[in-house]
Amino acid sequence: MTDVADMTLDELREALAPHLAPNAAFDGWSAAAVAAAARAIGADPDIARLAIPAKPIEMIDLWFAHIDREMARRLPPERLATMKIREKITALVETRLDILAPDREALRRAVAILAMPQNAARATRLGWRSADVMWRLAGDTATDYNHYTKRAMLAGIYAATIAAFLNDESEGQADSRAFLARRIENIMAFEKAKAKLAARSDHRFSMSRFIGRLRYNAR
Repeated sequence: MTDVADMTLDELREALAPHLAPNAAFDGWSAAAVAAAARAIGADPDIARLAIPAKPIEMIDLWFAHIDREMARRLPPERLATMKIREKITALVETRLDILAPDREALRRAVAILAMPQNAARATRLGWRSADVMWRLAGDTATDYNHYTKRAMLAGIYAATIAAFLNDESEGQADSRAFLARRIENIMAFEKAKAKLAARSDHRFSMSRFIGRLRYNAR
């Protein structure tokens, strides 16, 4: 492992990221949280301030990127490969909840900052990024409109689950997990209905297909 004193600024940002939230819970997403994170890993606070400007939205971005990396670490490809798609998405979101659980107050503060009108666009991008990471880990390779609809739906599910999670006092976030399961069930039902509609569309009469079959004597 690289010594803290020898880290590049990018490496230092990544090293500091997991230590931001525990301190943001008390100091807010502020310079004080960056300084406390630097002390936690033995980094020079002045260098840490260069690596992470004391802008709440930037600090939250770095923390969320850490959540993405930690989720991928806890659910390696060989483990996800044994699951069906519904199980993969459920496991990915639930793993995020497990990672976030110790830092719920920091998350609450982060959500309040992201809800500010001036941060709406950035909040949308961060939600999209998390959804994209989850779908890619789940093995999604869609490049058509499904690429966008899948991510938009998952970003919505994740945001709603986070809202439930912040007020969940049940053991092991049981209520949040049940909420997530219901939302995923709704999406799966929608996808099945969409697939049936597409199948019916494929069997509708097509003049061009009919003429083509006549031309090539297809049956």
